[in-house]
Amino acid sequence: MSQRTFSIVLVAVLLLVAGYSWQVNQGPISPSNAQAQTQASQRILLAGARPVIDAAHYASLQAAIDALPEQGGVVRLPPGTFEITQPLVISRSDVLLEGAGAATHIKNMNTDGEPALRIEHPDGEKVKADDKLWRVMLSKFRITGNPKSGAGVEAVLVNEIFIQGVTVSYHGGDGIKLDRCYEDPRVNDCLITYNKQTGLNVPGCHDIVVCGNQFEENMDALHCFDAFNLCFTGNCIDDHLGDGVVIENTYGSVLAGNMIEECEGRGIVLARDCYGITLSANVIAHNGGGIDLVDAHGCSVSANTFVLLKPPAVKDGVAQPQLDTRCLKLGRDTSRIAISGNSFCDSYIGEGALKRKVNDQLAGGIVLDGTRDVNISGNTFSSVPKAIELGELPTSNVLFNSNLLIDTPSEHEQLPAKGVHNNLTSP
Repeated sequence: MSQRTFSIVLVAVLLLVAGYSWQVNQGPISPSNAQAQTQASQRILLAGARPVIDAAHYASLQAAIDALPEQGGVVRLPPGTFEITQPLVISRSDVLLEGAGAATHIKNMNTDGEPALRIEHPDGEKVKADDKLWRVMLSKFRITGNPKSGAGVEAVLVNEIFIQGVTVSYHGGDGIKLDRCYEDPRVNDCLITYNKQTGLNVPGCHDIVVCGNQFEENMDALHCFDAFNLCFTGNCIDDHLGDGVVIENTYGSVLAGNMIEECEGRGIVLARDCYGITLSANVIAHNGGGIDLVDAHGCSVSANTFVLLKPPAVKDGVAQPQLDTRCLKLGRDTSRIAISGNSFCDSYIGEGALKRKVNDQLAGGIVLDGTRDVNISGNTFSSVPKAIELGELPTSNVLFNSNLLIDTPSEHEQLPAKGVHNNLTSP
């Protein structure tokens, strides 16, 4: 063999070996050596550091989660659509489950009412107080269900849970349910949409922060029952099939700077022994009803804008009854309420012009139905059917002072004269 021929053969052999090696290296990593591959790919030099678990190296998402050590750690979810038929379960503390944004899509195919993701100690309801889970964070992925699935995310007895940047949609149950996640639950910057039940349900929680989320077309947007210290700020609620925010048996909370519009029901409801709650600087727009104080005490309603109400719905050619909430209703079980600096208005835009069509001009004022000990001061009522409407039950101890009524009739003059002062009425 000549030297030239030998050289050609040698080059060909080397190319074949190189190609085979590349193919092997680019192929899928078998589940059996996933952990060894992960450890080999990371050179851990820092004392105490644990390797990040890359779920792409495991046969299933649950296998990657189960690879977490007892001390917790990080599981990274790759881009892709991952169909599941049983809930993913996180049962350790100090865990971060993080995806690649909306490119990571967990799709719950279960039709037996099971959630897509459950966070719970292995002992469940029987977990000892000292063994409850702490500090679990979900971030940057999309999780969807179907009409027969359960909740998107269900956490039980998990303290300091943090959900950020997660899209939760199309579930048959709640979007997110944080069940007695008592200490410091946080839900920020999430998109919670098209869930058959409540978008975010936080029963039995404490020091709750819900900030900067978008809710659309769930049944109700938020349920906060038997809870404490809700801070609900900077959220956008749109097109809900029921009510917007429903709070029951809760105290010491604030709802501020939210946009609540196009709910078929009421924008905000306080019921069942609520007290010490501030509702301020919200826009309550074009809902079936505004704020309904069913059973609330010692609360403030200030600097909100109540603009328009939905026209009564028409079903089978028949107009349905209008909700009697109007824009703000105080019922017989409500007392000691401060109402100030609010605007109740239609779509007037100056120079005698209205923005909305003739059949979309319904606005509202305040309904007092059996309430007592109420201070209504410094509000503006403009072109609403009635500034103050008195219900069937007698109302007592109402101070109606320094309000401006523009192109608006009112029944406030039927209140005891000693409580009505310094109001200005403009044609």
